[in-house]
Amino acid sequence: MASLQDIRHRIRSVKSTKQITSAMNMVATSRLRHAKEAATSNRPYAEKVSEVVHAIAKNAGTDFSHPLLETHKDGKKLIFLITSDKGLAGAYSSNACKEAEALIEKEDDTEFVIVGRKGVGHFKSRGYKVIQEYIGISERPTPEKAHEIAMSLIDLYKSGKYREVTMIYTKFVSAISCEPKSGAILPFAPLEAEEEDTLHTEYIYEPDAATVLGFMLPQYLFTVIYAALLQSAASELSSRMNAMSNATDNAEDLMDKLNLHYNKVRQAGITREITEIVGGAEALK
Repeated sequence: MASLQDIRHRIRSVKSTKQITSAMNMVATSRLRHAKEAATSNRPYAEKVSEVVHAIAKNAGTDFSHPLLETHKDGKKLIFLITSDKGLAGAYSSNACKEAEALIEKEDDTEFVIVGRKGVGHFKSRGYKVIQEYIGISERPTPEKAHEIAMSLIDLYKSGKYREVTMIYTKFVSAISCEPKSGAILPFAPLEAEEEDTLHTEYIYEPDAATVLGFMLPQYLFTVIYAALLQSAASELSSRMNAMSNATDNAEDLMDKLNLHYNKVRQAGITREITEIVGGAEALK
């Protein structure tokens, strides 16, 4: 049986842990509000850009050619993965990594561009090639960094080394729910025939649709990547908030159990001492 000193030491340790998790919960909750606002306000813009670009692609004609539309049959697969820089965010990063692992065809046929230390460490430790890594931006992505990533992916695809670029991010659904999403972002693929029916807006193009599409495609990729970074940032902070909230609740429950155990041990010690005193007094009669 643990001594009273051991139990007191453990109670202090759990109390200290609770203070840390409670503080981290408050910080994540505060940051989540700003991240959620950024992701929510950006979503209509991203959706409109996607709608406009696909409408332009519909009118550009079949003879239009662009480096981001070309297919490279003999290239490798490139996965652009967004994870977190820090831990203590529940299963946020591990779920994104599992989504990426499900898309790997052959180890030597898949390479990675990764945002976040967790994803970089996960795949480097398993022998995969991470050709580019972006650290320190997972919680607070900026348009400048999103533009840098977009231009880098465009240059990599234009090199002809990769046949497909797939992006994996975590979609923010609510403060208690988020889910990994994946999809090919290069080569750019116009909507299928049944999906085109949703595009009813008519546009006037100057000088022509093909020229406008050539200008818009890099901007479209930047918009998609920035929206994914914002969604992932909100998801990371909501996951950390929930994880720290659960840890704080668990610490409280553990402290209650330890205090109860402490009182039982103390009472047992007092009872034992009283029994010894009574026994000694009886022996002296």
